[in-house]
Amino acid sequence: MRSRSNSGVRLDGYARLVHETILRHQNPVTGLLPASAQKKDAWVRDNVYSILAVWGLGMAYRKNADRDEDKAKAYELEQSVVKLMQGLLQCMMRQVDKVEKFKCTQSTKDCLHAKYNTPTCATVVGDDQWGHLQVDATSIYLLMLAQMTASGLHIISNLDEVAFIQNLVFYIEAAYKVADYGMWERGDKTNQGIPELNGSSVGIAKAALEAIDELDLFGAHGGPKSVIHVLPDEVEHCQSILCSMLPRASTSKEIDAGLLSVISYPAFAIEDADLVAITKSEIISKLQGRYGCCRFIRDGYHCPKEDPSRLHYDPAELKLFENIECEWPVFWTYLILDGIFAEDPVQVQEYREALEGVLIRGKNGIKLLPELYVVPHDKVEEEYSNPHSVDRVAMGQLPHMWGQSLYILGCLLAEGFLAPGEVDPLNRRFSTNFKPDVVVQVCVVAESEEIQEMLRNHDVIVQTMSEVSPIRVMPARILSHVYVRLGNCKKLNLSGRPYRHIGVLGTSKFYEIRKHSYIFTPQFLDQHHFYLALDNQMIVEMLRTELAYLSSCWRMTGRPTLTFPITRSMLVDDEDAVDPCILSTLRKLQDGYFAGARVQMSDLSSFQTTSFHTHLSFLDEENGDSLLEDEEVDDEYGEDNDNCGSSEGSKDTFDQYLTQLLHSTTTKSHLPPTQRGQHHIFSAEHTTRDILSFMAQVQGLNLPASSMYLPVTSVKSKHRRSLNLLVVPHPQHGQHAKQHKSHGVADLHLPRDAQGNTDFTALVRQLKECPTLQDQADILYILYIMKGADWLVELSGPGQGKVSVCSLLEELYEQAGACKEWALIRYISGILRKRVEVLAEACTDLISHHKQLTVGLPPEPRERVISVPLPPEELNALIYEASGQDISVAVLTQEIMVYLAMYMRSQPALFGDMLRLRIGLIMQVMATELARSLHCSGEEASESLMSLSPFDMKNLLHHILSGKEFGVERSMRPVQSTTTSPGISIRELGHTGATKTERTGIHKLKSEIKQRCSSPSTPSGILSPVGSCPGGAQLHWEERQGQWLRRRRLDGAINRVPVGFYQKVWTILQKCHGLSIDGYVLPSSTTREMTAGEIKFAVQVESVLNHVPQPEYRQLLVETVMVLGLIADVDVSSIGSIILVDSILHLANDLFLSDQKSHGASDYFLEKDPVTGICNFFYDSAPSGSFGTMTYLSKAAVTYIHDFLPSSSCMMQ
Repeated sequence: MRSRSNSGVRLDGYARLVHETILRHQNPVTGLLPASAQKKDAWVRDNVYSILAVWGLGMAYRKNADRDEDKAKAYELEQSVVKLMQGLLQCMMRQVDKVEKFKCTQSTKDCLHAKYNTPTCATVVGDDQWGHLQVDATSIYLLMLAQMTASGLHIISNLDEVAFIQNLVFYIEAAYKVADYGMWERGDKTNQGIPELNGSSVGIAKAALEAIDELDLFGAHGGPKSVIHVLPDEVEHCQSILCSMLPRASTSKEIDAGLLSVISYPAFAIEDADLVAITKSEIISKLQGRYGCCRFIRDGYHCPKEDPSRLHYDPAELKLFENIECEWPVFWTYLILDGIFAEDPVQVQEYREALEGVLIRGKNGIKLLPELYVVPHDKVEEEYSNPHSVDRVAMGQLPHMWGQSLYILGCLLAEGFLAPGEVDPLNRRFSTNFKPDVVVQVCVVAESEEIQEMLRNHDVIVQTMSEVSPIRVMPARILSHVYVRLGNCKKLNLSGRPYRHIGVLGTSKFYEIRKHSYIFTPQFLDQHHFYLALDNQMIVEMLRTELAYLSSCWRMTGRPTLTFPITRSMLVDDEDAVDPCILSTLRKLQDGYFAGARVQMSDLSSFQTTSFHTHLSFLDEENGDSLLEDEEVDDEYGEDNDNCGSSEGSKDTFDQYLTQLLHSTTTKSHLPPTQRGQHHIFSAEHTTRDILSFMAQVQGLNLPASSMYLPVTSVKSKHRRSLNLLVVPHPQHGQHAKQHKSHGVADLHLPRDAQGNTDFTALVRQLKECPTLQDQADILYILYIMKGADWLVELSGPGQGKVSVCSLLEELYEQAGACKEWALIRYISGILRKRVEVLAEACTDLISHHKQLTVGLPPEPRERVISVPLPPEELNALIYEASGQDISVAVLTQEIMVYLAMYMRSQPALFGDMLRLRIGLIMQVMATELARSLHCSGEEASESLMSLSPFDMKNLLHHILSGKEFGVERSMRPVQSTTTSPGISIRELGHTGATKTERTGIHKLKSEIKQRCSSPSTPSGILSPVGSCPGGAQLHWEERQGQWLRRRRLDGAINRVPVGFYQKVWTILQKCHGLSIDGYVLPSSTTREMTAGEIKFAVQVESVLNHVPQPEYRQLLVETVMVLGLIADVDVSSIGSIILVDSILHLANDLFLSDQKSHGASDYFLEKDPVTGICNFFYDSAPSGSFGTMTYLSKAAVTYIHDFLPSSSCMMQ
């Protein structure tokens, strides 16, 4: 018999340790592990971590086998791992109904449980009795299932289990927008059961999705049916959100040691090495102690000041936990593993030695890792005064099985029994390695031979849709329908993936379905859902964004292939030529470099060998018999199927299924052609706004006046002609306004029958004779509201068939789209309740980047705050509700939300100092800026805003966000246009950042631009050509001034604050009893609950500031607080009780006025804003300089709190 080698003896020692601390507790029936002797339940997360040491030890025995008994030992250990993973799978499969519900609701009531009964796999507490929603727990299971399967273990045994795992992928793929309770099961750190978006959950989910993608769950014995599919865009969403969060862990936790599992083993979720280093450094500097790391700042768990009789904390008591939080040795095991994978032997040695010092020796000298170390009750005050000086005592579970397992795994790796690649067979540890540049393959295809010929005349050679055969080109929405079949399992009542938008990463690869190759066009080209794709300039802009996105985010083998069809809608001049902006884009693509991305243009067939291919085996013939009967196809997704390239007369069920998805009845022309030079059916004084008001009355709704806090001149028209975002309602004239409104409705001239009711037959007759698209839209809207969307209209004569109001509106939408009548397109989109396909994703993108949204025009309560991601239908309903059922405002709100999300993705620096994005206020500022530039009334500006093309709307929004000066160019409308508002386009002024087109037109624009500066007579500027001060002096002053007023108004409207502002407020509150702003008090007790770096604290500050209605006044208050912050930095214990910020600002204003009078300023320059009492000239003063706002604010602040300052310091300097 061979003698035992030294390594074999040491392995046997670890085997004894694993058996004594982990395996002896494993349930023989279910394979689950209880948390401890006291806590008998099996937590999913703890079980997965606890079995890692067993898995590692099994591989070590197999690798270092001295004799046959070692191989048997390896098999036994591996089967213990398989038993546990199958036990957890059984627990979750018993809750399959929850998985099915959660895919759509993402509700805390519909989630998988976090812990189960160890002997039975049953649930142990009710749905609402625990913080069950812990996305990271389900994700760590999937991540390690993938790693273990890749290492050779066989855990999944049949296709039903494969389908369930595929649905677990759908369960976690929305992690980037799911607020959960996190790895500490508490959610918000006040422990009041408030879920929040957690970086640890998003990170582990991202890693799990990447690891399990294209993995065969049957290992070497599998086939196409056992492969798991993940949509790459969902992974990239998680990546984007995670990078925007770190090193912050969540809204209430500025840092969390649990992030070690995200930046290093087991997730390796971050690709940016610098961000990994920053996060690790933050954890070590802020959380590390002598016995391990705290979980997060002000963690009260097992703390000597915690009241164990209460489940939740009082917000103000969190301050008591600071500096005495428990320290957890488990985090040092993560740092040991991190050192091993980073090949940093110094770090490994340092933390192994530190860990040896906190291990506890058990029976027979076994080393046990305790759960945590706590400050003794009698040493609390000493620890408060001198942190990390007191010797702590071990508490909680002994051993802490999760930590014990990672400790053993670290030892096996550090001592060479295992190589890093063996516990990471999927190579996640290389996530931060350099990645080569991506070349994006672009294939341009022409919809018809005519378009192909037009492009050939410009030396752009492309194929037509039919010429790319046998490859089939389909719209992206078809792929969304196809993926609904993925994971479908009738036995388990699982429906597969919910119908969701497919991103550009998903549409940029080839799909092999039933021996045919398919390629899908990007979602942004789909005109069926929203009108952005009707604007060719917007298409170019979105193509630019998506190419840059593909270039930076593509992670798959092979190159991305983007298919760009040139369709009839991209033609101009009565379809005789390709739109110049499309043509110039094609030329840039031919050059090989576009939007910062390397591109290559060619035909599809030449790209097949260099592209990524996905085989969708779940659609194979034996699985697809039920395709047609199961799928309900909505006509909303209909389209002629000329473009699909599928063979005619095919009997294949999948071809029939695609035809059914693509098919819709050919759009017939039912509406009469528009005529030129005709009078309107409705009086010119009753346009869209009156129709909306009338219909709102029919529905029993009160359509509120859209108000703007910025003071503007009143509109002296007999009737309100259309939407006016800038009008200020006057409460004292409420009765008069009511009479005025009803008078307008009475004059709508709707045809009446003998009984005095609306004569709908006559109204339909009027529709047949309608001269303009606008009148057709108004009549159809009246019919839509009063008779319903499905009411049938007979336009073709008796017996010719009837058509529904909804179908007529869709036809009108297409006609308006062809004419580029943007105001009308938005109007009809609102009537049809069209929703941007990516609306929910856009909202989620913004919120996940720690931004809050408000929708609806100010003030509250109409303005509604969105602080958590919402399902699409709920979000849409909220937008319409907040818009007061004003469909124009509702549609524009959606549009702006999408643009904000696009800028958040491409230019995050624009939003650096903003916390709450008030979309209603942004819309009002856009209208104000147009009124200022065009020198027109608020009503005309609002009409002009609605008439902007999507591209110009996005440009205007960019100028508002960036604060750049812009010009407004009036353009001629097409002759057939029925719109009364002027055609205008937005252009940037100045050469910096301007496009070539913009640069060449600068001189022309400068000559045509209207006055760009606000009048100083009111903070917002007079919106009519006539100012309040006669003479040419005012106009000359306007040309040179108004920039600081505009800057403050824009910053106030978009809630931009200086860097470090919230931390300054926190410092001030530490030295006073509170800050009073516009009558609302921010108490100092807030600092006892929240730390200076928490998003929660910033939200609290914003909630007070947002009560200030005037944006420029709000911005001066922000400047005042910054000055107070400078004073609070002085070494004084207190600067007063409740500080009245408004009083300091008004005192500064008085000092400014006094100085101006002493210098002989005229009354014109001393004029005050009637609402706030602040001098208009003070609003427009630069911060710096002897007459700058900061000079006067500093003097006023020092004067206000003079009694609290030390007499020796000369603050006036």
